[in-house]
Formats: sequence, C-alpha cells, structure tokens
Amino acid sequence: MSERSLYRAVDMQRLINPNIIAVVGASETPGSPGHSTMANLAGFSGKVFAVNPKYTEVQGRRCIPTLMDLPEAADCVALCIARPLVEENLHHAVSIGAGGAIVYASGFAETTLPERIIAQQRLVEVAQGGGVRMVGPNTIGIANAATGAAVNFMIGCAEILRGPPGRVAVVTQSGAIGYSVLQSVMRGVRVSHYLAAGNSADVDVCDYIAYLAEQEQVRAIVCLFEGVKSGERFLAAARLVNSAGKALIVHKAGNTASSGKAALSHTGTLVGSIAGYRAAFEAVGAIHCHNLESVLEMACLFAKAPRPAAGRGVGIMATSGGAGVINADKAEEKGLSLPEIAPATRRALEKVVPEFGSISNPADITSEALRSIETFTHCLRAFAEDPGFSAVVVPFVYAHPVASGARAPVLSQVAAETDRLIAAVWMPEWLEGPGAAVLEADPRVVLFRSSDRAFEAIRTWFDWHEGRAHEDGAIVRLSPAGAAAKARAILVAARAQGETLTEQESKSILTAYGIAVPREMLAETPQLAARAAEQIGFPVAVKIASPDIPHKTEVGGIRLNLHSSEEVSTAAAQILSNARTAQPSARLNGVSVQAMVPAGHELVMGVRIDRQFGPLVMVGSGGIFVELLADAATALAPVSTSQAQRMLQRLRSYKLLLGYRGRPGYDVIAALDVLCRLSELASDLAEDLAEVDINPVIVGVKGAIAADALIVTTHNDNMHE
Repeated sequence: MSERSLYRAVDMQRLINPNIIAVVGASETPGSPGHSTMANLAGFSGKVFAVNPKYTEVQGRRCIPTLMDLPEAADCVALCIARPLVEENLHHAVSIGAGGAIVYASGFAETTLPERIIAQQRLVEVAQGGGVRMVGPNTIGIANAATGAAVNFMIGCAEILRGPPGRVAVVTQSGAIGYSVLQSVMRGVRVSHYLAAGNSADVDVCDYIAYLAEQEQVRAIVCLFEGVKSGERFLAAARLVNSAGKALIVHKAGNTASSGKAALSHTGTLVGSIAGYRAAFEAVGAIHCHNLESVLEMACLFAKAPRPAAGRGVGIMATSGGAGVINADKAEEKGLSLPEIAPATRRALEKVVPEFGSISNPADITSEALRSIETFTHCLRAFAEDPGFSAVVVPFVYAHPVASGARAPVLSQVAAETDRLIAAVWMPEWLEGPGAAVLEADPRVVLFRSSDRAFEAIRTWFDWHEGRAHEDGAIVRLSPAGAAAKARAILVAARAQGETLTEQESKSILTAYGIAVPREMLAETPQLAARAAEQIGFPVAVKIASPDIPHKTEVGGIRLNLHSSEEVSTAAAQILSNARTAQPSARLNGVSVQAMVPAGHELVMGVRIDRQFGPLVMVGSGGIFVELLADAATALAPVSTSQAQRMLQRLRSYKLLLGYRGRPGYDVIAALDVLCRLSELASDLAEDLAEVDINPVIVGVKGAIAADALIVTTHNDNMHE
C-alpha cells in the first residue's frame, strides 16, 4: 500500500470538533468504557446519542438500538465495544456517513498475532474506503476542551475540562502518559485538545499535528511518542506547525533500543536510534525535551510568551538573596546573559529597596520591600521596563496567603502591561500553595517548578526565535555535476566483492565529490611498498588493504611517519603478518602506502541511512578518541554551509578548531566544505549506502584532507547503475 498523505483540518474536523456524537456501547455500568464516555460528555455543547440495544435510556439520555437507527448522521462515533463487534459497527458508521470513529478495543496489531494484524488492517480498509477517519484501535480517545467533546473513557475527564480552554494541545501515542500530562489542568494549567492515537492504524500523531497546525487557538503542541511509521509524514506535519509560527514540543521515548545489527563504523556507533529523530526535530524547528517533566512547562512558555523584545537579556528579581544567587547560577549554567540593570531601573529601585538589599541583577529587594503590595508592584514594573531584559524571572520562596497568594496577581497585572516575558520559579515544597493556580492559569505568566527547567526553557525560547529569524535558504550544491554517476559506477564495480568497500574504493568515491585525499599507491609486497614510498615521497603511512578489516588499528595494521625505504619494507611485512594472525580468513590486497598528511585538527565525518528519515550526515571529534568522547552532531542530508557551521559549533572541540591559548586556528571553511560535499554524497547515494565513515578528516591551517575512509553498501542486489 502506498503511503498516504496527511489528513488536514478539513479531513479531521468532524472527528475532533463534532456537533453530534454517538456512543456505541453506552452503559449504566459504572467503570465501563461506555459509562465513562457518557459521563465525560455531560458538558458537551452538541448532541449526544447513546447506542445500545440493552437500554432505552442511559444516564438520562434516550438510547437507540444501533447506529443504523440514528435520526441523523453522527459526526463522531465512539465504539465502546468488544473487539469482535468493532468491524460490523465500523461498517455501520460508514453507512450512516459518520466523519470519524474512535475504537477503544484492544487485542489487534499490538498483540503481534498475524490474524489480529489482519483484523486491524480490515478496519483501516473499511474506514478509509468509507471516508471515516478512525482513531485507534487500542486508544483512550480524544477531548476538545473548547466544546467539551471528551470522547474518551478516562474517569473524571469532564471535571478536568471544566473552565476555559488554553493554547496548549497534547498529542500522544500512549493514552495514559498523555492523560497524566492532561491532569495538569487540575492545578490550573489550561489545554485546548487531548488527542491519543493508540495503535495509529489510520489517524496517527502526524495527522493530529497537521490538524492542530491549522487551529487558531493552539499556540504550542506537546507530542509524546515512541516513534512514527513515516518520517516523511512527520516532517511534513512539523513543517506545517513551524510555518504557522507555532511551537512543537516533543518527548520521544524508546531511545536505547539496539538497531539489531552492530555498526561497522564509528559513524554507526555515534549515530544511534535517537539521532535521526533529533536531526529531524532540528530540521523542522521542533523542540526536543529529554525529560517528560519539562514538556508542559516548555509548552506553556511558548503558548504564553511574546517574541523576545530586547535580545537575550534576563532579569532576576528576588525577595531573598539566596534565591537570587541560586537562580543566577542556573541562568549562567544555561548560557544566559544577566545584564546590568539600566540607570532608570536603579533609580526606581533605590526609592523602595533598603540599603541592605541588592540593587543589581540578580536583585534582592528583601522582605522589607514587601511590606506593601504597591512596593512589590513598583519593583516588578521597573524590571519589566528595563530595556536590557526580554524576560524577568521572579523566584517564589515562601507559600502563604499574604505572601505568594498576594504577589501572584501582581505578576498577572504586570504581564498584561508589558511585552516582556514574566516567569515565576516556584521554590516552596508546597507545590500547589496559595497563588500557584493563579500563575498557572494566567494567559501571560509562565510558572516553573524548577529553576533549572526555567532557564533551560527560556534559553530554548531565545534559540527558537533566533532560528526562525535566520532560517536557511536554498542549498547551493558544491560537488561536481557528474559526481553521483561516477560514484555509482564505482559502487557497482566494488559491490561484486562484498558490501564493504576497500579504503581505496571508498576514497575514490570521496574524490568524485571533490573531497581531497592523500596521494597513495597499493603494493602487494613489502618490496613494492618501499618502491611506492620512494615515488610518493617521505614521510609516508603504511596501512593494511583489506575489505574484511574495517578497523586497521585493532589488528596492528597501521604504521605512520616512516622516513625510509627500509622502514617501509619492515613495516609492510609486519602489518601483513599481523593481519594474517589476527584474521586468518581476511582477504588481503597488500598494503596501501600513503603520503603523510601534515598535523592538524582531527574530525570524524560520516553518513548513516536512517530507516525513518533517510540520509544523515555526522561530524564529531576525530582520531583515536572518537567513540570515547562521543562528541558529535548529526543533521538530515544535505546541509547548507550555515547548517554545517552550526553542527561544528555544537562540538565541544570547536574552540580547538578556532585556535586555543595561542595556538593557530585551522581552516574552518575547508572543514565545512568537506561536510557539505559529504552530505551531498549521502543524499545522492542514499539508496545504495548503509554507512560512510571518514576518520580522520585532518583540518590543517589551510585545507582539509580525508585521511582514511570506509564505505559500507546496502544489501540491495539491484543497486542503481
């Protein structure tokens, strides 16, 4: 079956924003899905039909025997029935012209039983063939806070959705984990939608994201998932969100599973199961939260906050010196700037802050300045008007009705007057103490229950808006026009000998893309190696040449800085002997004699083909410590020069590349050139490659050279020619 396109708002409107809902399996039995769903729909603004031949009335509503007996077509049908009854009732939903169906029943493809997988596929065929958007099976359901359409069986959802809707939507594969986030409403947070996907047989998280991108009231989308079936559809949905100026905050679980096959290259070691997702998130402006605890706070910030109005400056206004220091430490840990307060701000604070306070950033206005709420308001307004701050953070250190309870409304008041972000850090262990719910529910104030998470989120807010302001244009190709055709011809010829190319074959493909490699010659014997070295010129390196030995150092297969024919001959003999001893069955083509590359900064670059998102290009700290340091950055290929530069800048070793403590800098432009060309190779040859590993790329004061290379092809027997 060909991959379908995304469902958009027009396709999902009747499912998620229905006027008429039918509950098949409506029940009077407390705790049953049919009972809970009917109870959750008590506040629904539209019509609800109970459907069950056992009753004439359910929870005060008239009950109809079957869907076929409905007096009018339902927009959304909830199938609160056992698995054997689902398919028949889904046919009925199609027959009455329903717009969507939600299938609670478990026992389908998640069991991995072949007959259950087939049964789930039949549901998909019925739904898609009849124009019904199907959620599930094996789902909790959905909820639209604006209309009260809580079409789910979680107990107490109607109570959770009381009150005005917010600007944060929650999309989840796991209904229970998503519902745990939704329960934040009980402490004052406001959400707009809760959309659980279950088995995602038809409607999946990508469709939900695409739908929400078009909903005006939604400003931030939380997405909780383990993975998607189609990376292409996820990217398309996320781009819709980004184009709409909304934030997509994702938390991906299931990041430590093995790929099932040990990678041959350093690239494969460094680019693990999560790397493709992280690269995809960055490519489309999605925000990746490593911890579940941070996703909602991050989403609330993006839903409530304006654009940064005054650069990246943050002001901290504390009523406790200790709280000010703790929060300043966290701000600096996250790389945030705490500018000096402006003269006008200083003058305003001097009027009310006692001399034992601290008029600086962070400020300690002291408890003395809090004797009146007017004084607290005066200080906060002064901070909010400081031209150096885009965000003002107020730590709350004491929960009490006359303390936090009285000051919380002041943050709301000042936030409504300013274009600065007003954020509160709730430090008391009385997590829902006086004022907390006021801050959570306020449409402009953002409440954090961790100073670490607060400044991580604020930094992300700055980064996200800066990234949108400097989005990359079209990628300008650097490689020669015929590079792909030339490389494929080499791959086809080499593939006859096995999946792993020799170093020489690998380097010939790099050369086709304009990536510089050392001069080298292949020699079958030690004597021929010595002659080759004389032709190349000393010093030289000698390496084992074998398609079966990808990691030469592990078998004693490399000698460097050889300065004479005798050294080369002796080294070649020893290398061949080492290889035969270490891997007796390995095919040996002799040794490769290569010109020594002048010393420089070593990087590793590579390519990995991700099964969801296609070709990935990687750069990291190179040399013998590549896997020990695990200092790498990954992106979807191809990349532009500016994208490549951001990848390099993320490396911990980047300062060494620029020059450090009097040492000269290296040719960053040349390193970027190699990375961009490698990314083009990855994009061109994605269907034919498994891995590419260049370790090291030696970046000199001028130029960059790929000193060693390994290319592994796919299992594809019909390789493109």
